[in-house]
Amino acid sequence: MTEAPDGTSPVAAVAKAAGAAGTGVSRAGLIGISVGVLAAGAAAGVAMERLTVGRAMRRRARAELEAAAPYGSLRGRPRTVAAPDGTELYVELDGTGWDEPDGGESDGGESAGDRPEPLTVVFSHGYCLNQDSWHFQRAALREGLRLVFWDQRSHGRSERSRSYLAGEPAGIDQLGGDLKAVIDAVAPTGPLVLVGHSMGGMTVMALADQHPELFRERVAGVALVGTLAGDWNEVSLGLPTVGAKLFKRVAPGVVKLLGRQVELVEASRRIGSDVAAVFYRKFSFGGRDVDPGVVRFAEQLLDATPIDVVAEFYPVFGAHEKYAALAALHGLPALVLAGTKDLLTPSAHSEAMVERLPGAELVLVEGAGHLVLLERPEPVDRELALLLRRAADFAGAAPLSPAVLALAEEPPVDGAGGAAAHDPAVDPV
Repeated sequence: MTEAPDGTSPVAAVAKAAGAAGTGVSRAGLIGISVGVLAAGAAAGVAMERLTVGRAMRRRARAELEAAAPYGSLRGRPRTVAAPDGTELYVELDGTGWDEPDGGESDGGESAGDRPEPLTVVFSHGYCLNQDSWHFQRAALREGLRLVFWDQRSHGRSERSRSYLAGEPAGIDQLGGDLKAVIDAVAPTGPLVLVGHSMGGMTVMALADQHPELFRERVAGVALVGTLAGDWNEVSLGLPTVGAKLFKRVAPGVVKLLGRQVELVEASRRIGSDVAAVFYRKFSFGGRDVDPGVVRFAEQLLDATPIDVVAEFYPVFGAHEKYAALAALHGLPALVLAGTKDLLTPSAHSEAMVERLPGAELVLVEGAGHLVLLERPEPVDRELALLLRRAADFAGAAPLSPAVLALAEEPPVDGAGGAAAHDPAVDPV
Protein backbone atom coordinates (compact mmCIF):
# COMPACT_ATOMS: atom_id res chain seq x y z
CA MET A 1 0.00 0.00 0.00
CA THR A 2 1.45 3.36 -1.01
CA GLU A 3 2.19 5.73 1.85
CA ALA A 4 1.60 9.44 2.00
CA PRO A 5 4.63 11.76 2.11
CA ASP A 6 4.45 11.86 5.92
CA GLY A 7 4.57 8.07 6.15
CA THR A 8 0.91 7.47 6.86
CA SER A 9 -1.20 5.04 4.91
CA PRO A 10 -3.99 6.30 2.64
CA VAL A 11 -6.55 5.01 5.17
CA ALA A 12 -4.91 6.92 8.00
CA ALA A 13 -4.65 9.99 5.81
CA VAL A 14 -8.34 9.73 4.99
CA ALA A 15 -9.23 9.50 8.69
CA LYS A 16 -6.99 12.45 9.43
CA ALA A 17 -8.60 14.40 6.63
CA ALA A 18 -12.04 13.64 8.01
CA GLY A 19 -10.99 14.96 11.37
CA ALA A 20 -9.92 18.19 9.71
CA ALA A 21 -12.94 18.31 7.47
CA GLY A 22 -15.67 18.91 9.96
CA THR A 23 -17.44 18.23 13.20
CA GLY A 24 -21.09 18.38 14.18
CA VAL A 25 -23.36 21.17 15.27
CA SER A 26 -27.03 21.78 14.90
CA ARG A 27 -28.08 23.19 11.56
CA ALA A 28 -29.61 26.02 13.56
CA GLY A 29 -26.08 27.29 14.21
CA LEU A 30 -25.27 27.07 10.51
CA ILE A 31 -28.43 28.80 9.39
CA GLY A 32 -28.29 31.60 11.92
CA ILE A 33 -24.69 32.49 11.31
CA SER A 34 -25.03 32.14 7.56
CA VAL A 35 -26.95 35.41 7.51
CA GLY A 36 -23.56 37.02 7.14
CA VAL A 37 -22.23 37.67 10.59
CA LEU A 38 -19.29 35.33 10.00
CA ALA A 39 -19.38 35.05 6.23
CA ALA A 40 -15.86 36.36 5.74
CA GLY A 41 -14.39 34.00 8.34
CA ALA A 42 -16.25 31.04 6.87
CA ALA A 43 -15.01 31.81 3.38
CA ALA A 44 -11.45 31.97 4.64
CA GLY A 45 -11.85 28.67 6.48
CA VAL A 46 -13.25 26.94 3.42
CA ALA A 47 -10.47 28.31 1.25
CA MET A 48 -7.85 26.94 3.63
CA GLU A 49 -9.54 23.54 3.73
CA ARG A 50 -9.64 23.31 -0.05
CA LEU A 51 -5.93 24.00 -0.17
CA THR A 52 -5.12 21.16 2.23
CA VAL A 53 -7.84 18.55 1.78
CA GLY A 54 -9.48 17.88 -1.56
CA ARG A 55 -13.24 17.52 -1.80
CA ALA A 56 -12.99 14.02 -3.26
CA MET A 57 -10.75 12.96 -0.40
CA ARG A 58 -13.25 14.27 2.15
CA ARG A 59 -16.02 12.33 0.47
CA ARG A 60 -13.95 9.14 0.59
CA ALA A 61 -13.14 9.81 4.23
CA ARG A 62 -16.79 10.21 5.16
CA ALA A 63 -17.79 7.05 3.31
CA GLU A 64 -15.02 5.04 4.96
CA LEU A 65 -15.85 6.32 8.43
CA GLU A 66 -19.55 5.62 7.98
CA ALA A 67 -18.72 2.03 7.02
CA ALA A 68 -16.28 1.40 9.87
CA ALA A 69 -17.49 3.37 12.89
CA PRO A 70 -19.78 1.57 15.37
CA TYR A 71 -21.21 4.77 16.83
CA GLY A 72 -24.98 4.75 17.12
CA SER A 73 -25.21 1.00 16.55
CA LEU A 74 -26.34 0.08 20.08
CA ARG A 75 -30.00 -0.79 20.32
CA GLY A 76 -32.48 -1.65 23.04
CA ARG A 77 -36.01 -2.97 23.15
CA PRO A 78 -38.21 -0.59 21.14
CA ARG A 79 -41.39 0.95 22.50
CA THR A 80 -43.78 3.62 21.28
CA VAL A 81 -45.30 6.04 23.80
CA ALA A 82 -48.10 8.47 23.04
CA ALA A 83 -47.43 12.06 24.06
CA PRO A 84 -50.30 14.11 25.53
CA ASP A 85 -51.24 15.38 22.06
CA GLY A 86 -51.00 11.91 20.53
CA THR A 87 -47.57 12.30 18.95
CA GLU A 88 -45.86 8.90 18.93
CA LEU A 89 -42.53 9.01 20.74
CA TYR A 90 -39.90 6.38 20.00
CA VAL A 91 -38.38 4.84 23.14
CA GLU A 92 -35.80 2.12 23.75
CA LEU A 93 -35.28 0.17 26.98
CA ASP A 94 -31.69 -0.89 27.56
CA GLY A 95 -29.57 -2.25 30.41
CA THR A 96 -29.65 -5.53 32.29
CA GLY A 97 -31.70 -4.12 35.17
CA TRP A 98 -34.90 -4.86 33.27
CA ASP A 99 -34.06 -8.57 33.51
CA GLU A 100 -34.45 -8.70 37.29
CA PRO A 101 -37.01 -11.42 38.22
CA ASP A 102 -40.42 -10.27 39.41
CA GLY A 103 -40.96 -13.13 41.80
CA GLY A 104 -39.25 -15.99 43.60
CA GLU A 105 -36.94 -16.03 46.56
CA SER A 106 -33.54 -14.43 47.01
CA ASP A 107 -30.62 -16.29 48.55
CA GLY A 108 -31.48 -14.74 51.90
CA GLY A 109 -35.09 -15.84 51.73
CA GLU A 110 -36.32 -12.36 50.90
CA SER A 111 -39.06 -12.14 48.31
CA ALA A 112 -37.93 -10.59 45.04
CA GLY A 113 -40.89 -8.24 45.22
CA ASP A 114 -39.55 -6.86 48.51
CA ARG A 115 -36.06 -6.19 47.24
CA PRO A 116 -35.17 -2.62 46.26
CA GLU A 117 -35.58 -1.83 42.58
CA PRO A 118 -32.62 -0.84 40.40
CA LEU A 119 -32.28 2.76 39.37
CA THR A 120 -34.05 3.71 36.15
CA VAL A 121 -31.94 6.24 34.24
CA VAL A 122 -33.82 8.31 31.63
CA PHE A 123 -31.72 10.08 28.98
CA SER A 124 -33.07 13.12 27.10
CA HIS A 125 -31.04 14.28 24.08
CA GLY A 126 -30.40 17.73 22.67
CA TYR A 127 -31.62 19.88 19.81
CA CYS A 128 -31.12 18.42 16.32
CA LEU A 129 -29.81 15.16 17.79
CA ASN A 130 -31.46 11.89 18.78
CA GLN A 131 -31.03 9.22 21.45
CA ASP A 132 -27.97 7.78 19.67
CA SER A 133 -25.98 10.80 20.86
CA TRP A 134 -25.74 8.92 24.20
CA HIS A 135 -23.78 6.10 22.50
CA PHE A 136 -20.83 6.09 24.91
CA GLN A 137 -22.96 6.44 28.02
CA ARG A 138 -25.25 3.63 26.87
CA ALA A 139 -22.24 1.36 26.39
CA ALA A 140 -20.69 2.25 29.76
CA LEU A 141 -23.76 2.01 32.01
CA ARG A 142 -25.69 -0.99 30.73
CA GLU A 143 -24.85 -3.43 33.50
CA GLY A 144 -27.36 -3.68 36.34
CA LEU A 145 -29.33 -0.54 35.49
CA ARG A 146 -32.58 0.17 33.73
CA LEU A 147 -31.81 2.63 30.95
CA VAL A 148 -34.44 4.57 28.99
CA PHE A 149 -33.55 6.40 25.79
CA TRP A 150 -36.10 8.34 23.79
CA ASP A 151 -36.24 10.58 20.74
CA GLN A 152 -37.84 13.93 21.47
CA ARG A 153 -40.82 14.82 19.28
CA SER A 154 -39.95 15.57 15.64
CA HIS A 155 -36.44 14.21 16.23
CA GLY A 156 -34.92 10.85 15.37
CA ARG A 157 -37.46 8.05 15.06
CA SER A 158 -40.26 9.87 16.86
CA GLU A 159 -43.26 11.20 14.97
CA ARG A 160 -43.46 14.76 13.69
CA SER A 161 -45.16 16.85 16.34
CA ARG A 162 -48.90 16.63 15.75
CA SER A 163 -49.66 19.83 17.62
CA TYR A 164 -47.13 21.76 15.54
CA LEU A 165 -48.63 20.40 12.34
CA ALA A 166 -51.98 21.62 13.65
CA GLY A 167 -50.62 25.15 13.97
CA GLU A 168 -49.51 25.28 17.62
CA PRO A 169 -46.01 26.56 18.34
CA ALA A 170 -43.40 24.26 19.86
CA GLY A 171 -42.29 24.79 23.44
CA ILE A 172 -40.00 23.36 26.09
CA ASP A 173 -42.99 22.91 28.40
CA GLN A 174 -44.47 20.52 25.86
CA LEU A 175 -41.27 18.49 25.97
CA GLY A 176 -41.56 18.28 29.74
CA GLY A 177 -45.01 16.77 29.28
CA ASP A 178 -43.56 14.28 26.80
CA LEU A 179 -40.93 13.19 29.31
CA LYS A 180 -43.64 12.62 31.92
CA ALA A 181 -45.57 10.46 29.44
CA VAL A 182 -42.45 8.37 28.78
CA ILE A 183 -41.81 7.85 32.50
CA ASP A 184 -45.44 6.93 33.19
CA ALA A 185 -45.45 4.42 30.34
CA VAL A 186 -42.16 2.59 30.80
CA ALA A 187 -40.98 3.35 34.36
CA PRO A 188 -44.08 3.85 36.54
CA THR A 189 -42.37 2.69 39.75
CA GLY A 190 -38.97 2.82 41.37
CA PRO A 191 -36.25 5.46 41.79
CA LEU A 192 -35.36 7.64 38.81
CA VAL A 193 -32.25 9.44 37.64
CA LEU A 194 -32.91 12.02 34.91
CA VAL A 195 -30.09 12.94 32.53
CA GLY A 196 -30.47 15.71 29.96
CA HIS A 197 -28.11 17.27 27.45
CA SER A 198 -28.74 20.76 26.01
CA MET A 199 -32.44 20.88 25.06
CA GLY A 200 -32.81 17.62 26.98
CA GLY A 201 -31.67 19.37 30.15
CA MET A 202 -34.30 22.04 29.52
CA THR A 203 -36.85 19.24 29.16
CA VAL A 204 -35.90 17.94 32.62
CA MET A 205 -36.30 21.44 34.06
CA ALA A 206 -39.72 21.77 32.43
CA LEU A 207 -40.74 18.48 34.04
CA ALA A 208 -39.55 19.79 37.42
CA ASP A 209 -41.62 22.93 36.92
CA GLN A 210 -44.76 20.95 36.05
CA HIS A 211 -44.41 18.02 38.46
CA PRO A 212 -42.31 18.93 41.51
CA GLU A 213 -44.02 16.09 43.40
CA LEU A 214 -42.29 13.57 41.11
CA PHE A 215 -38.93 14.96 42.22
CA ARG A 216 -39.94 14.73 45.89
CA GLU A 217 -41.27 11.20 45.63
CA ARG A 218 -39.23 9.33 43.02
CA VAL A 219 -36.33 11.26 41.50
CA ALA A 220 -33.05 10.21 43.12
CA GLY A 221 -30.66 12.21 40.99
CA VAL A 222 -30.39 14.66 38.10
CA ALA A 223 -27.62 15.37 35.58
CA LEU A 224 -27.73 18.54 33.50
CA VAL A 225 -25.11 18.40 30.73
CA GLY A 226 -24.24 21.33 28.46
CA THR A 227 -27.47 23.18 29.16
CA LEU A 228 -28.86 26.33 30.76
CA ALA A 229 -31.86 27.42 32.83
CA GLY A 230 -32.48 30.68 31.00
CA ASP A 231 -30.92 33.82 29.51
CA TRP A 232 -30.14 32.13 26.20
CA ASN A 233 -30.54 35.46 24.44
CA GLU A 234 -27.44 36.62 26.27
CA VAL A 235 -25.27 33.90 24.74
CA SER A 236 -22.85 35.50 22.28
CA LEU A 237 -21.93 32.28 20.41
CA GLY A 238 -18.36 33.49 20.53
CA LEU A 239 -19.18 36.52 18.39
CA PRO A 240 -18.21 40.12 19.10
CA THR A 241 -20.93 42.13 20.83
CA VAL A 242 -22.14 43.81 17.64
CA GLY A 243 -22.21 40.51 15.74
CA ALA A 244 -24.06 38.76 18.55
CA LYS A 245 -26.75 41.44 18.63
CA LEU A 246 -27.17 41.24 14.87
CA PHE A 247 -27.41 37.47 15.00
CA LYS A 248 -30.07 37.52 17.73
CA ARG A 249 -32.10 40.06 15.79
CA VAL A 250 -32.13 38.43 12.38
CA ALA A 251 -31.67 34.69 13.02
CA PRO A 252 -35.26 33.88 14.12
CA GLY A 253 -36.73 35.38 10.96
CA VAL A 254 -34.15 33.71 8.73
CA VAL A 255 -34.72 30.30 10.31
CA LYS A 256 -38.47 30.67 9.97
CA LEU A 257 -38.14 31.62 6.31
CA LEU A 258 -35.82 28.71 5.55
CA GLY A 259 -38.17 26.35 7.34
CA ARG A 260 -40.75 27.13 4.68
CA GLN A 261 -38.36 26.24 1.86
CA VAL A 262 -37.52 22.68 2.84
CA GLU A 263 -36.61 21.21 -0.54
CA LEU A 264 -34.55 24.20 -1.63
CA VAL A 265 -32.67 24.43 1.65
CA GLU A 266 -31.91 20.69 1.82
CA ALA A 267 -30.53 20.77 -1.73
CA SER A 268 -28.41 23.84 -1.06
CA ARG A 269 -27.15 22.34 2.19
CA ARG A 270 -25.59 19.46 0.28
CA ILE A 271 -23.90 21.87 -2.09
CA GLY A 272 -22.59 23.92 0.83
CA SER A 273 -21.26 21.01 2.88
CA ASP A 274 -17.76 22.49 2.96
CA VAL A 275 -19.05 25.67 4.55
CA ALA A 276 -21.16 23.63 6.98
CA ALA A 277 -18.05 21.74 8.10
CA VAL A 278 -16.46 25.00 9.26
CA PHE A 279 -19.40 25.77 11.53
CA TYR A 280 -19.74 22.17 12.67
CA ARG A 281 -16.17 22.20 13.90
CA LYS A 282 -16.53 25.52 15.67
CA PHE A 283 -19.77 24.93 17.54
CA SER A 284 -19.72 21.23 18.42
CA PHE A 285 -16.23 20.43 19.64
CA GLY A 286 -13.72 22.44 21.60
CA GLY A 287 -10.62 20.59 20.44
CA ARG A 288 -9.19 19.42 17.14
CA ASP A 289 -8.11 15.96 18.30
CA VAL A 290 -11.56 14.35 18.21
CA ASP A 291 -11.82 10.84 16.78
CA PRO A 292 -12.72 11.30 13.08
CA GLY A 293 -15.37 8.60 13.45
CA VAL A 294 -17.02 10.59 16.22
CA VAL A 295 -16.82 13.72 14.10
CA ARG A 296 -18.61 12.03 11.23
CA PHE A 297 -21.16 10.44 13.56
CA ALA A 298 -22.07 13.83 15.03
CA GLU A 299 -22.35 15.29 11.55
CA GLN A 300 -24.77 12.51 10.56
CA LEU A 301 -26.93 13.05 13.64
CA LEU A 302 -27.22 16.76 13.00
CA ASP A 303 -27.74 16.51 9.27
CA ALA A 304 -30.58 14.04 9.81
CA THR A 305 -32.75 16.77 11.34
CA PRO A 306 -34.94 18.35 8.62
CA ILE A 307 -34.78 22.11 8.24
CA ASP A 308 -38.43 22.55 9.18
CA VAL A 309 -37.73 20.83 12.53
CA VAL A 310 -34.77 23.15 13.04
CA ALA A 311 -37.12 26.06 12.42
CA GLU A 312 -39.82 24.60 14.68
CA PHE A 313 -37.65 24.47 17.79
CA TYR A 314 -35.19 27.30 17.32
CA PRO A 315 -37.48 30.03 18.73
CA VAL A 316 -38.19 28.17 21.98
CA PHE A 317 -34.77 28.66 23.52
CA GLY A 318 -35.10 32.39 23.99
CA ALA A 319 -38.34 31.79 25.90
CA HIS A 320 -36.84 29.16 28.20
CA GLU A 321 -36.64 30.49 31.77
CA LYS A 322 -36.63 27.77 34.44
CA TYR A 323 -34.42 29.07 37.22
CA ALA A 324 -37.36 28.87 39.62
CA ALA A 325 -37.96 25.23 38.66
CA LEU A 326 -34.52 24.32 40.00
CA ALA A 327 -36.04 24.54 43.48
CA ALA A 328 -37.59 21.11 42.86
CA LEU A 329 -34.04 19.68 42.70
CA HIS A 330 -32.95 21.02 46.10
CA GLY A 331 -31.55 18.27 48.27
CA LEU A 332 -31.22 15.76 45.43
CA PRO A 333 -27.90 14.39 44.18
CA ALA A 334 -27.21 16.60 41.18
CA LEU A 335 -24.50 16.89 38.56
CA VAL A 336 -24.03 19.97 36.37
CA LEU A 337 -21.43 19.36 33.67
CA ALA A 338 -20.19 21.42 30.73
CA GLY A 339 -17.20 21.94 28.48
CA THR A 340 -15.15 25.06 29.00
CA LYS A 341 -15.25 25.82 25.26
CA ASP A 342 -18.99 25.36 24.80
CA LEU A 343 -20.19 28.29 22.67
CA LEU A 344 -23.88 27.32 22.58
CA THR A 345 -24.47 26.87 26.32
CA PRO A 346 -21.37 28.43 27.93
CA SER A 347 -20.11 27.01 31.20
CA ALA A 348 -20.95 30.26 33.00
CA HIS A 349 -24.58 29.19 32.72
CA SER A 350 -23.72 25.91 34.44
CA GLU A 351 -22.12 27.88 37.25
CA ALA A 352 -25.29 29.99 37.52
CA MET A 353 -27.40 26.86 37.92
CA VAL A 354 -25.10 25.41 40.58
CA GLU A 355 -25.41 28.62 42.59
CA ARG A 356 -29.12 27.80 42.88
CA LEU A 357 -28.54 24.11 43.70
CA PRO A 358 -26.87 23.72 47.09
CA GLY A 359 -24.85 20.53 47.19
CA ALA A 360 -24.76 20.02 43.43
CA GLU A 361 -21.51 18.91 41.82
CA LEU A 362 -20.12 21.21 39.14
CA VAL A 363 -17.77 19.58 36.63
CA LEU A 364 -16.15 21.58 33.85
CA VAL A 365 -14.33 19.55 31.20
CA GLU A 366 -11.34 21.58 30.08
CA GLY A 367 -11.24 22.30 26.36
CA ALA A 368 -14.47 20.48 25.48
CA GLY A 369 -17.30 21.95 23.42
CA HIS A 370 -21.06 21.56 23.34
CA LEU A 371 -21.03 17.87 22.39
CA VAL A 372 -18.93 17.01 25.43
CA LEU A 373 -20.70 13.65 25.79
CA LEU A 374 -19.19 12.62 22.43
CA GLU A 375 -15.97 14.60 22.50
CA ARG A 376 -14.90 13.58 26.01
CA PRO A 377 -16.97 10.53 27.00
CA GLU A 378 -14.55 9.28 29.67
CA PRO A 379 -15.08 12.10 32.20
CA VAL A 380 -18.79 12.22 31.38
CA ASP A 381 -19.18 8.48 31.99
CA ARG A 382 -17.21 8.67 35.22
CA GLU A 383 -19.18 11.60 36.59
CA LEU A 384 -22.47 9.92 35.72
CA ALA A 385 -21.32 6.77 37.54
CA LEU A 386 -20.46 8.88 40.60
CA LEU A 387 -23.91 10.48 40.43
CA LEU A 388 -25.55 7.05 40.17
CA ARG A 389 -23.66 5.88 43.24
CA ARG A 390 -24.91 8.87 45.22
CA ALA A 391 -28.44 8.40 43.87
CA ALA A 392 -28.55 4.71 44.78
CA ASP A 393 -27.51 5.54 48.35
CA PHE A 394 -29.98 8.43 48.50
CA ALA A 395 -32.94 6.33 47.35
CA GLY A 396 -32.01 3.01 48.92
CA ALA A 397 -32.02 1.48 45.45
CA ALA A 398 -30.57 -1.89 44.50
CA PRO A 399 -26.76 -1.92 44.68
CA LEU A 400 -24.94 -0.84 41.56
CA SER A 401 -23.13 -3.42 39.46
CA PRO A 402 -19.38 -3.93 39.90
CA ALA A 403 -18.83 -2.46 36.43
CA VAL A 404 -20.57 0.82 37.26
CA LEU A 405 -18.89 1.01 40.69
CA ALA A 406 -15.51 0.45 39.07
CA LEU A 407 -16.23 3.27 36.63
CA ALA A 408 -17.10 5.56 39.54
CA GLU A 409 -13.84 4.70 41.29
CA GLU A 410 -11.62 5.51 38.33
CA PRO A 411 -9.35 8.54 38.85
CA PRO A 412 -10.40 11.81 37.23
CA VAL A 413 -9.66 11.93 33.53
CA ASP A 414 -7.24 14.45 32.04
CA GLY A 415 -8.84 17.88 31.81
CA ALA A 416 -11.85 17.31 34.08
CA GLY A 417 -12.45 18.60 37.55
CA GLY A 418 -15.26 19.00 40.02
CA ALA A 419 -16.20 21.77 42.42
CA ALA A 420 -18.74 22.38 45.13
CA ALA A 421 -21.76 24.50 44.34
CA HIS A 422 -20.37 27.62 45.94
CA ASP A 423 -16.86 27.23 44.55
CA PRO A 424 -17.18 27.23 40.76
CA ALA A 425 -13.43 27.38 40.10
CA VAL A 426 -12.27 24.08 38.68
CA ASP A 427 -8.62 23.15 38.47
CA PRO A 428 -7.79 20.79 35.60
CA VAL A 429 -6.24 17.53 36.76
